[in-house]
Amino acid sequence: MPATTLFTDAAFPLGPFVPYAGNPILRPRGGSWESANLYNPAALVVDDEVVLLYRAHADDIVSHIGLARSSDGYHFEREAEPIFSPQEDYERYGVEDPRIACIDGTYYLTYTGWDRKAARLCLATSTDLRTWTRHGPLFPGFDTFATVDPRGHEWSKAGVIVPVPMQGRWWMYFGEGGLYWATSDDLIHWTPGTPDTEPMYAPTPGSFDADLVEIGTSPVLTANGLLVMLTNGATRTVHDDGTVDVDYRCGQIAIDPDEPTRVLARLQEPWLRPQTFEDLNGLVSNVTFVEGLVQFHGTWFAYYGQSDTTLAVAVHDPARPWGSTLRP
Repeated sequence: MPATTLFTDAAFPLGPFVPYAGNPILRPRGGSWESANLYNPAALVVDDEVVLLYRAHADDIVSHIGLARSSDGYHFEREAEPIFSPQEDYERYGVEDPRIACIDGTYYLTYTGWDRKAARLCLATSTDLRTWTRHGPLFPGFDTFATVDPRGHEWSKAGVIVPVPMQGRWWMYFGEGGLYWATSDDLIHWTPGTPDTEPMYAPTPGSFDADLVEIGTSPVLTANGLLVMLTNGATRTVHDDGTVDVDYRCGQIAIDPDEPTRVLARLQEPWLRPQTFEDLNGLVSNVTFVEGLVQFHGTWFAYYGQSDTTLAVAVHDPARPWGSTLRP
């Protein structure tokens, strides 16, 4: 049976994470649906294997979701065909950026449906990662950039479901631009807790997430009872000719389950930033973008996209915590 995605026995901040020397661990492959770009994976452990649900596309930039398995967290065998592809009008130009939770034998897949105008956070469910039931866009009319850079139409991404109830309800944290929360009684129908003009967490001026913050991965339960989630943050530089450069780095936030509607703490410095050639060059350059996290055989694996083009992993060994300078 699949393991829960609520990992335990951690601390805030989680880490340190070290990028794997063998990155990228997955690249596009020619002549197929994933021939141009492969990135931004959800991750979970199923039957003692790490399973990645990753986004990929050909030159048409219409994203599908593929599946890959690994017995060690580093080396993956991928399936030849995608397991989830555009089908409905609201996703006709891509099913993008998956996150996943497994609760009582059902997989809850959140993803972005893209029609080249609106980005809509959508939900699908499955019991086998093969046959999916779509439940459509979750937050009609919602704009998670409402207080940052309003889109003027629906825009919501990045839904992370807490796989255990809190205060008698199910909770989801979501959003690109700002972070929001929603609750549900049945894991299918979700209600935002605030209007789109009232995020629970907004970008921090002067920081690595000065222009955008987005939920990254499934939550981790720390030893002292906090929920920790890895996040993505971005800054933008607008040049005189109108072109824009972006810089995506990875952060962390902590939430007290007794007060789940506010961020208790944030990591002030990114734990991962663009450094390698693949991080710095690609479809969208200068991007490290984390979406998958697993605790596997005693080690933490954080899976991330490199400049929207390749897929990499950073690893945290709990035997090597912070503060090596002062350890005997």
